[in-house]
Amino acid sequence: MNVKSWGNKMKLWQKNYNVNKEIEAFTVGNDYLLDKKLVKYDCLASIAHAKMLGKIKVLKKQEVVKLVKTLKQIIFLHEKGKFEIKQQDEDCHTAIENFLVKKLGNVGKKIHTARSRNDQVLVALRLYEKHELVETKKLLAVLKKALINIIKKNGNVKIPGYTHMQKAMPSSIKLWLGSFVYAIDDDIKQLESVEKLINQSPLGSAAGFGVPVFNIDKNFTAKQLGFNKVMQNPMYCQMSRGKFESSVINVMTQVMATLNKLATDMIMFNMKEFGYISLPKQFCTGSSIMPQKNNPDVLELIRAKYSVVLGEEFKVKSMISNLISGYNRDMQLTKEPLMNSIEITKQSIEIMALVVNGTELTKKNIDNCKKAMTLELYATEEAYKLVKKGMSFRDAYKKVGIALEKQDL
Repeated sequence: MNVKSWGNKMKLWQKNYNVNKEIEAFTVGNDYLLDKKLVKYDCLASIAHAKMLGKIKVLKKQEVVKLVKTLKQIIFLHEKGKFEIKQQDEDCHTAIENFLVKKLGNVGKKIHTARSRNDQVLVALRLYEKHELVETKKLLAVLKKALINIIKKNGNVKIPGYTHMQKAMPSSIKLWLGSFVYAIDDDIKQLESVEKLINQSPLGSAAGFGVPVFNIDKNFTAKQLGFNKVMQNPMYCQMSRGKFESSVINVMTQVMATLNKLATDMIMFNMKEFGYISLPKQFCTGSSIMPQKNNPDVLELIRAKYSVVLGEEFKVKSMISNLISGYNRDMQLTKEPLMNSIEITKQSIEIMALVVNGTELTKKNIDNCKKAMTLELYATEEAYKLVKKGMSFRDAYKKVGIALEKQDL
């Protein structure tokens, strides 16, 4: 096979032989499907790269114009669902370059000058991650607003606070749901922290050893793509793959931990034995055998999905261990856990906001809350009243405890 016979089906690494089809299918995996999420970002990075090549006189001005126009066309086709990535393409990077070659001929072949598929993947992932972190923050703001709306309406309603799954001290809807508002604020801070960490451009690192011959302008492409700075050490660019992804998944795990606890509380407080809140029936599912059941399956699944995201984090952290410096193909397998974690987290936040917005405190719920405010909840308060009168806390503690046993508080 010679270069001419590759046509628009060539792979970026193609040589003059064909790889065994079974080996090819195994090594490609489902990358060609996952990469649908990266098409736009790879095109944006390629636009910046083409402009940089024009700036350093590797490309002529008209060649840059043609490349930029065609890359924007790919973005348009992709957004319309008309840009296809086939298994034989391997990934979006190959599919995009093949499209450029088919449309522009020799000009399309020039786009890969002074870069490797390694830094292509890195920069596309980095742009994708930056976007998804911002989107996650927006969704959390919606959930936060839903919680605040319930607090504004029913915040003063008293409910028991629990430790060790037993009644402890007086609480309220405001204190309970307010804790999740503060948790979301901290989750957003963590998202912003990771966003700051990954806001570094790896473009120009090539395969991890820089670009010889050409005096590329990495600062130019970084600025074009909205990165705060350039990753100066090309080997660290390769080391950061998986490391940065695990940081992104970790913050998704933190968000899911917040949702996990909120879901668990809401499941319990919706039980008839508690009845502090009511989930709308349209948010619940039934039983195939028990006619009376209205099951909070949606909350149970959100609760469980925390464990799924936690597992994805462990996957990535395991994959990136025990590898020598430089690129290793193991890194390909970090892409799916990353994307899966982001999608699960975003969907879970959206659904939780929907559930919170639909949650009610009816008159019956408020009555249940009042009935639940039993004497033992005020034991600490009674002890402190005695302390205020001069009794030692230890004696007050014992006296109130004895009174409670006799139900004579």
